[in-house]
Amino acid sequence: MKISEIKERKIIHRPTLSFDEYGKRIYHVYEYYLPYDPGFKGNETQRLFAKWIDMAVFTLLFYFLFHQVIIVSIILSIPCVIICGAITEFYVGTTLGKKIFSIQVIDDEGKYPGFIKSFWRNLLCLANFSPVFSEYAEKAFAGRWRKGTQMNFSMHLNNKICKTYVVKESKISEIRSLLQVDAPENNRQLPDVNGR
Repeated sequence: MKISEIKERKIIHRPTLSFDEYGKRIYHVYEYYLPYDPGFKGNETQRLFAKWIDMAVFTLLFYFLFHQVIIVSIILSIPCVIICGAITEFYVGTTLGKKIFSIQVIDDEGKYPGFIKSFWRNLLCLANFSPVFSEYAEKAFAGRWRKGTQMNFSMHLNNKICKTYVVKESKISEIRSLLQVDAPENNRQLPDVNGR
């Protein structure tokens, strides 16, 4: 079994227009098997900072050890991050920056990605830095709402193409245990709560 084949069971109660003899609304119960999402909330920001940490190490190395100008050091650090990232993800599933945030990279079978797949994944991360703008509203003081636009980086293109997943280290055992379970049935409607 593969991660892309894992289904997660969700039960949804949908209200009807009918009421029982006590005046309580009758609900239909639906059972869905949705695709399992091994990711986590806020992973774009953590992945972006992890990439910057990896680049900072090589930038400082070129700047202080090889006495390069800072902009040249940054440019030289990009291929180093791609190659070293591919090597470390192949052997240990993570890089220095990802290790700080307790993030690992796994393939569709729950293993560390192969070297070629990891290399392509790291090479495609250059195309990942396309900003995504979304509106938000948050509660400010005195019952007022503050609205605005926030920018996030969409960092999923390389994972979609290479069929890899960026997950928290604490979720690895859960994912590997799910990979040993058989696939569930298709979506279906459960009997109503009132037996209808």
